[in-house]
Amino acid sequence: MSIAEIGTTEPVDGHTHGYDAHKDDLLKRLRRAEGQVRGIQRMVEEDSYCIDVITQVSAATKALERVALALLDDHLSHCVSHAAAEGGAIAEEKLKEASDAIARLVR
Repeated sequence: MSIAEIGTTEPVDGHTHGYDAHKDDLLKRLRRAEGQVRGIQRMVEEDSYCIDVITQVSAATKALERVALALLDDHLSHCVSHAAAEGGAIAEEKLKEASDAIARLVR
């Protein structure tokens, strides 16, 4: 899947994604991270110094973490807040979903 295929502006079941307003920024960040990963591949192909490669892996990882945190923030302020307003099982489901996503990020 290419970066251009990630997400859509089309609502799913009448629901828009929380990141719709920031989609262009997210795609820009993802393209930058994609470029960093390609740079890392070149570094390995060219037998670059291990520490230099590790430094670039760290930078790419941080870039992806920033994307994930932005998506999580959008999810909390949009999807979870709407579900919380509805209450009931849907709110519990969205809160669990967000909690699980946070747990995956901090592993």
